[in-house]
Amino acid sequence: MEIIAQHGHMLLILGCIFAFFMAWGIGANDVANAMGTSVGSRALTVKQAIFIAIIFEFAGAYLAGGEVTSTIRKGILDPALINDQPDLLVFGMMSALLAAGCWLLIASMKGWPVSTTHSIVGALVGFAAVGISVDAVNWGKIGTIVASWVVSPLLAGTISYALFTSVQRLVLDTEDPFKNAKRYVPLYMFFVGFMIAMVTVLKGLKNTALDLDFGLGSKFLNGLPLAIIAGLIVSAIGALMLRRVKDTAVEGKANRFANVENLFAILMIFTAAAMAFAHGSNDVANAVGPLAAIASVIESGGQVATKSALPGWILVLGGLGIVVGLATYGFKVMATIGRKITELTPSRGFAAELGAATTVVFASTWGLPVSTTHTLVGAVLGVGLARGIGALNLKVVGNIFMSWIVTLPAGAGFSIIIFFTLKGIFG
Repeated sequence: MEIIAQHGHMLLILGCIFAFFMAWGIGANDVANAMGTSVGSRALTVKQAIFIAIIFEFAGAYLAGGEVTSTIRKGILDPALINDQPDLLVFGMMSALLAAGCWLLIASMKGWPVSTTHSIVGALVGFAAVGISVDAVNWGKIGTIVASWVVSPLLAGTISYALFTSVQRLVLDTEDPFKNAKRYVPLYMFFVGFMIAMVTVLKGLKNTALDLDFGLGSKFLNGLPLAIIAGLIVSAIGALMLRRVKDTAVEGKANRFANVENLFAILMIFTAAAMAFAHGSNDVANAVGPLAAIASVIESGGQVATKSALPGWILVLGGLGIVVGLATYGFKVMATIGRKITELTPSRGFAAELGAATTVVFASTWGLPVSTTHTLVGAVLGVGLARGIGALNLKVVGNIFMSWIVTLPAGAGFSIIIFFTLKGIFG
């Protein structure tokens, strides 16, 4: 209590700086990962991707980022164990933010797409193990996170592989790809509208007061009518747009697919915008959740709550950090996802993004903890494998997998060092 009374304002200012740094890392790594397929397939330029991300990430973070947030992310720690030690909670949240931000900075400099959620979870585990006790960590949760390293990329890769194979058989490998694209692309557009609506319902709106309940028994079933309507609207708009597209390609194998790929590039604009909204609404909590906990403890004079009200200024801070991170350093991870794993075209990028969105919907329905990063990387691997394993850069893939394994211990290690440093300065 004495530390909070003496250094409260200074700790809050430092917490804001650390949270902004963490949000910057989310933008430079996680958001860049989400935009990588669009840029790598040349459906969008880097500037266009940043522009879309700024609008929809910020909108997702601010409009659907949540009115309250759990102070201990993902149920990793038991807050009851630190009810009488508010200064410990403040130091722990500050350590977690700075540690996760440091790891995201290193990963982004290397061009490794890593999970921001796993970064903050690793940092929380590190602080808890040395600051409270090893028993304070919910190790069962950690086990499900480790399992997700395998499950989410495998599921996303399988779905994306199947999607791109269907595109090959129905459109690309036919006698008249353009004619078949105009026939089947509205069907794919329906799935895009459907899945993105489901992602928004299951993840993007869960933190808002809006509660869709048509009396169908579950959140998934209640979201179905809305998603079907969204799919039909997107499909109808897409069909109207496709009527205006003329087959102007000249003879030649490469040019034969040029207009077909342009049709899929239109699809990717929709998927990129919607994924950015869902991502902003969900993952900004990694940066603002710990800051909300710090602000709550300091402003209440040392009271520890399991959930904290989330002031608008904290969401604005998190949203700004994300867009600044993407604009200033997102290009490295974009290059890894979009060009270094495998060569992407708009049709492949579309299959990857839709496969990733579908995986997120399935995982949300079944309660599986999945990382957006792992899901998208798995999806890109899936469309690459559709052309054979020789289409993948296995050295890059190996580095990415290694960075995933290192993320938890790296976050924990940084957090332990920073925690003891803060205690030494303020304790």
